[in-house]
Amino acid sequence: MSPARSVGDVWIAEAPQQVESLVRAGVDSESIRLLPPGSDPVEITRILDAARARGPVPWPIPEPLPYRSLVVVPTYNEVDNLEPIVGAIRAHLWTDVLVVDDGSPDGTGELADRLADESPELHVMHRGRKEGLGRAYLAGFRWALERGYDRVFEMDADFSHAPWDLPRLARAADDADLVIGSRYRRGGSTSGWSRHRRLLSRAGNVYAGLFLGFSVRDWTAGFRCFRAEILRTIDFDRVQSDGYGFQIEMAFRIRRAGGRVKEIPVHFVDRREGQSKMSGGIAREAMLRVPALRLGC
Repeated sequence: MSPARSVGDVWIAEAPQQVESLVRAGVDSESIRLLPPGSDPVEITRILDAARARGPVPWPIPEPLPYRSLVVVPTYNEVDNLEPIVGAIRAHLWTDVLVVDDGSPDGTGELADRLADESPELHVMHRGRKEGLGRAYLAGFRWALERGYDRVFEMDADFSHAPWDLPRLARAADDADLVIGSRYRRGGSTSGWSRHRRLLSRAGNVYAGLFLGFSVRDWTAGFRCFRAEILRTIDFDRVQSDGYGFQIEMAFRIRRAGGRVKEIPVHFVDRREGQSKMSGGIAREAMLRVPALRLGC
């Protein structure tokens, strides 16, 4: 195996280990191309050179998976982001997608239905009202388990989670029950946040770690891949949190159930369109929920 090399502003890697080494070294994962198995590196380099001359460099192929996977995307007023994010997910990973819409008044649910009519890999769940991120994900997890999916991803609809990192999460799940796309492992970062929001996020993760005691750096991250086997061990009816607290609670319950948790670095970019769903109430809920988890509630 030859070392990873750059072609203009694109890095070409021949193995997943090279991809992760580049990300930890600070290379943006968007600029890394992992060659498909059996590829001729010289030929791929020639193709990328020709593509660069014409415009944006494409990915060679969406990454195939040897198991059934589902990406759960909760939505509320994401009509501008929905079609681009679904297309980007499918461009980088062969997977089904479930949109869980909480009765968006901007027409997100109706658009999701139209897109699903054109694509058998896209599914839509309509919930009558906004019940929160945690409830949406739990509904999606139940839907996935009932239909026999082997891996379940969660990600936002607003491009704050990079679709091109989905294959990295999938590969990391080969030896982990939960993979977290972490902003706080070496090579991870945030972009577009105010200093106050950075401090709030850092403090929340330190707080969760001190109370819960596991070596997780990014408890509140919402870009994840779960093995279905570990999700089946969780009593969803006992999960009480929403928002940041939901992410903390799920990671804690999986660790307490004996699950293996791995973090890989990702670059988190503030949302492309629309307004953030983050609020002071979500942060307060997480702060109060963490001690209750430690006490077994």
